[in-house]
Amino acid sequence: QVGSLHGHEQIVKLLLNSGADVNAQVGIYGNALQAASSKGHKQIVKLLLNKGADVNAQGGKYGNALQAALYKGHEQIVKLLLN
Repeated sequence: QVGSLHGHEQIVKLLLNSGADVNAQVGIYGNALQAASSKGHKQIVKLLLNKGADVNAQGGKYGNALQAALYKGHEQIVKLLLN
């Protein structure tokens, strides 16, 4: 989740390719998709979605990834999550 929060795409790729749980809930932002969505990291959101991240997973500060993107005003992320 920390890599997603801070936009470290290569680290996120490394973790996912090493078998990290794409939907693991950790800390205030919930999971990696929620963290990336809240910060507007479009490429990481795409990567996580392609790896099977659950758009509807509940947890963290904003409830789910869509709510995080909406709250922060990230229109492109909202569109990705809705498709």
